[in-house]
Amino acid sequence: MFMNYRLTFLLFACAALSACSSLLPRGSSDTTSSFASFESAQAAAEQIIPLKTRFSELKGLGFDPENGANVTLIPYPDIVARLAPYSALPLSALDPGVRKCVEAQAACRGYLFNFERQDRRRSGSFWPDFLNIRRTTYITGWSFQALVVVSNGTVLFRNYAGLPQIDRVERQRNPLGPFQPAGESAGAVLLR
Repeated sequence: MFMNYRLTFLLFACAALSACSSLLPRGSSDTTSSFASFESAQAAAEQIIPLKTRFSELKGLGFDPENGANVTLIPYPDIVARLAPYSALPLSALDPGVRKCVEAQAACRGYLFNFERQDRRRSGSFWPDFLNIRRTTYITGWSFQALVVVSNGTVLFRNYAGLPQIDRVERQRNPLGPFQPAGESAGAVLLR
């Protein structure tokens, strides 16, 4: 009789967990920034006026080239490769800021700012996810990149791009469930 209660409890617990998606993992990834959204980063980037904005003003706009996180320093040769890729193109055809950068040569520097926010939420039944049989992950958020080119304390060029709205679904099916990684490892060993 005690065994029947234990078995009943175990079956009830398994049934309850199988429908409980709140037990599935959730996560997010943020890059350090002062921007809460793509739109706020875009609005700040548009306040950077080429040939007018000073290097010292960038930090106040949310773009800190010296102490900010997720900033890539781009040396002069890479800037020219990005902004003036065709050597046959006359200097007069280039953007005025890019032209000044080419003339300044090594005194010209670029800063690539990367900001993003992504939320990851798994969906589905607990047991297939837990046993690595079937996983569905919803990813939402945004990402923003701004390129700022500077020489002699003045911004020469500014451009930005990114994804205002990330909305994608990742689906993973593993017919072998928890044994799938072992099978993949064994297959790699056999192929060597």
